[in-house]
Amino acid sequence: MKRLLLFFTLLLTVLFTDAKNRKIRISTPYGVMIIKLYDQTPKHRDNFIKLTRRHFYDSTLFHRVIRNFMIQGGDPDSKHAAKGALLGEGDVGYTIPAEFQLDLFHRKGALAAARDNRPDKASSGCQFYIVQGKMFTDAQLDTLERTRLGGRKIPVDQREIYKTIGGAPHLDQSYTVFGQVIKGMEVIDKIAAVQTDKNNRPVTDVPMKIRLIRKWLFF
Repeated sequence: MKRLLLFFTLLLTVLFTDAKNRKIRISTPYGVMIIKLYDQTPKHRDNFIKLTRRHFYDSTLFHRVIRNFMIQGGDPDSKHAAKGALLGEGDVGYTIPAEFQLDLFHRKGALAAARDNRPDKASSGCQFYIVQGKMFTDAQLDTLERTRLGGRKIPVDQREIYKTIGGAPHLDQSYTVFGQVIKGMEVIDKIAAVQTDKNNRPVTDVPMKIRLIRKWLFF
């Protein structure tokens, strides 16, 4: 009886912690990115895990690519889309409440949720982007603080990363960051360098496949 009770206790522990400390693998024609999902943004984390388990993102495209800014994907309408078709309006019929965290910011490699222009800044249920960004000088960051950030000061440690590694600081506290590329950063640069049309869609499709990296025996 004690052994059976211990088994179910361990099983419940596994199921309860299954969503935590998760990593995903995004495979593209330009290589593989490994991304850590943040536990500080549980609604975004859990939703991304749910969609990934359903293979929702398989064959979707990075449909919007802007060099020195970001690569965006997750539009379900991009699956098998005709060449040159305008993409970016597809969704899943729900949004996710914003989960802004002061220590999660738009450094290079940040995974963040796309959204419409709405006052509550709720995120798309499926579309996301990965930051390439650029490096900034102190003077440029000072200007951003006065203008785009409405006087909000960029923390010293984040400012240093924006100066040495780069990112997109003007998006901070406006779009939810919920993950970070920890391996395959060069893939972002390769995708960001592809030729695009007038709508920022790559001329040659950049499809993806996303998988959870296995963590437990029960999956």
